Amino acid sequence: MADGTTGADAVLSVRGVSKSFGPVEVLHDVSLDLRAGEVHALVGENGAGKSTLTKIMSGYHPPSAGQVLLDGQPVALASGVDGERHGIVLLHQEFNLAEDLTIEESIFLGREWRRGPFLDKRRMRAHAAKLLADLHCRIPPTARIRSLSVSQKQMVEIAKATDHRARVLMMDEPTSVLTQDETDILFGLVAQLKRNGVALVFISHKLDEVKRIADRITVLRDGHLVATRPAAELGQDEIAQLMVGRPLHDLYPPKQPPAADAELLLTVHALGVPGRVFDAGFALRRGEILGFAGLIGAGRTELMEAIAGLRRREGGSVAAGAHRLAYLTEDRKAKGLLLQFPSRPNLTLSTLASFTRGPFISVPAEDAALDKAIKAFDLRIGSRDMQVGALSGGNQQKLLFAKVMETQPDIVIVDEPTRGVDIGTKQQIYHFIARLAAAGKGVIVVSSEMPELIGLCHRVLVMREGRIAGELAGESLNEEEIVRYATGLKGAA
Repeated sequence: MADGTTGADAVLSVRGVSKSFGPVEVLHDVSLDLRAGEVHALVGENGAGKSTLTKIMSGYHPPSAGQVLLDGQPVALASGVDGERHGIVLLHQEFNLAEDLTIEESIFLGREWRRGPFLDKRRMRAHAAKLLADLHCRIPPTARIRSLSVSQKQMVEIAKATDHRARVLMMDEPTSVLTQDETDILFGLVAQLKRNGVALVFISHKLDEVKRIADRITVLRDGHLVATRPAAELGQDEIAQLMVGRPLHDLYPPKQPPAADAELLLTVHALGVPGRVFDAGFALRRGEILGFAGLIGAGRTELMEAIAGLRRREGGSVAAGAHRLAYLTEDRKAKGLLLQFPSRPNLTLSTLASFTRGPFISVPAEDAALDKAIKAFDLRIGSRDMQVGALSGGNQQKLLFAKVMETQPDIVIVDEPTRGVDIGTKQQIYHFIARLAAAGKGVIVVSSEMPELIGLCHRVLVMREGRIAGELAGESLNEEEIVRYATGLKGAA
């Protein structure tokens, strides 16, 4: 039996837990203890079983075999609501908010406070405001969910989860859409919960954060528990190797600089986006990987959307000649993929004319394209009829790459290429981007992860407050210089 137990008193445990969906077993004989006042990190590649395990421990899924124990006694949790009644709260990876409700309504949905027969709106509003203030979140509790940014929605989810006075709080990728300041605030809250004796589970692909916050680390691989160790005993490289089962010394491919006289594929001159981007100009050559860095709100995505024709421009020009341009969005779920459809129509939607025979769509031609994409992008989709929304984040991202490349572009703009994907899939994406450049494509990478910009790109442009503040290459391309330009210590803003 794979064993992550310690013998110490545990608030919540699983013993010999397995889980099958139909004929497919996704968790295999896992045992684990969660202790009061401890942060227990769960790490593994997409599809390793982390989310499934937390859903079993919190009542959203029943185990196919094995037991869940609360305070050492077996407990059968009938639902997530039942888990919350026992003090077990799961902060889901996907938002669970109603877009048309206000923040205060979302926080209290299903457990509203009353004064006699009426809702006690004044008291609920004051309490919601306090929860937001504790997270340094300066938005009114009367704001509607649909008006919030992605990171603000995540902070509302955190406020909602922490208000349950949980004994066990499980957080599934809570920082994937947060800024560094918001992450620091969350970690301060986690420290307070630890002092209050809450048992915490932290799932993240950001191994630096795992090392920073975790007391113990459990590694899952392909549904099996590989190791449970004190965080102090594991370095980031060792964690990554345990996750993927192989060394990752070649995380970033060797850089192959473009030729000095390489053709200009894209020229942007004095481009503006109303209220967001001002006087932006740069050039992209064939075979080049050009990075864009900057703080959240610096205007990187808005600039790329304007170049791709997805956002209104204000002055300036974009010259790409006859070269085809493709844009891979940062929000694959809302803007990149149809989550309720299987992989085949998602792959071919942008190039459907290539798969029509008269008035009909050629399913055999689509199947052939999907076969090719599965091989080229190492897509692990299981059944071809499976909805894309049921795929892991890494496989969704690889499918989005495959969809974009069906258009056979010469210029590829990739916005946050590895957001929410595991270290093994990151390595695959980095090598794929390098192969694009080696094949003569021009690639623009927008990323909030400075190590990936430094490890992957030939040049990096840093944006601040809607303007390009500086350009870095060679030995000057390092985190310290990026931060100086991004914060205004260097360059014009």
